[in-house]
This record gives sequence, C-alpha cells and structure tokens, in this order.
Amino acid sequence: MAFADLILYEEEYGEINKAIEKLYNLCNAKVVFLVDKNGQLIAAHGDTEELDTTSLASLTAGNIAATGGLAKLIGEKEFSILFHEGENDHIHISIVGQRVILVVIFNDKSALGLVRLRVKQASDDLVRIFNRIEQKVQNNAGMIDTISSPFAEITDDDIDNLFTE
Repeated sequence: MAFADLILYEEEYGEINKAIEKLYNLCNAKVVFLVDKNGQLIAAHGDTEELDTTSLASLTAGNIAATGGLAKLIGEKEFSILFHEGENDHIHISIVGQRVILVVIFNDKSALGLVRLRVKQASDDLVRIFNRIEQKVQNNAGMIDTISSPFAEITDDDIDNLFTE
C-alpha cells in the first residue's frame, strides 16, 4: 500500500512516539525524527528547539529522493541507509519498511555501530506498527464505503434550486 496520504491512529501514534523515544535513549542521540517520504515530520524526540524541523524533514526526504536516483543509475533499487559524518554531529538516515524515513542525529558520545544496531531494532518495531495502521486503514475503508453520505441524494438540480429561489 502506498502511504501517499498517511493516516495515523491515536494508539499507533503513541506507539510510534514511544519507539522514537526508546531509540533516542538507547542511542544516546541528540535527536530522532520520523519523516514521511513527502518530507512531513511525523514524530521527533530530543533537543529540537534549535533545529528547523520543517527544513530538516523536507531536506531528508529530498536526500532520500536524490540518492534513490543515484541508486537507479548504478542498477540498485534504493540505498536504504545513509550516513553523514560531520566534525561534531553525525546523521544516520534509514528507510523503514519502504514507508517512512528514520533520522538519528548523534555525536561522539555514541558509536555508529550502536546506532545501526538500535535503528535496526527500532525499524522492526516501526514496521509492525505501520503494518497495523495499514490493516486498520484497509478495514476502515470497507466500512466507509458502506456508510452512505448524507449528501449522496442531493442532485445538481437541488443545488441550482437553492440559488434560484
């Protein structure tokens, strides 16, 4: 299922936030973000006050799109993990379940190996959560189709009559 229009339910959103917070703590990260592939921030945990989270989310999605183009040029489907090493801070970016992007910003207080291990564990948890969301969306889509809209019986003539009287 394509998540062009991501629907989050309160229960699963809470679980996503718990998974993000757990990853933040286990990695000793500065910030952990979850972003959709359109660049919309879904969840964040950590020291976000000094960050432009909107720009970070959209630039991360753009980075994934650009490296996806590079991957195709060399015959790969995608690069599921990206790592950027800075002088002080580092960014680990991974695609989770081909649905969302998980971003961990950390410094030398944490090791890349630890971040990779914890991201893998968190990704598995997030995939399970998004699978449940997908199932709920499919189940609710069937229910929505059976519920008739109160406007279904209004015709164009009815609308025209409202404005001509």
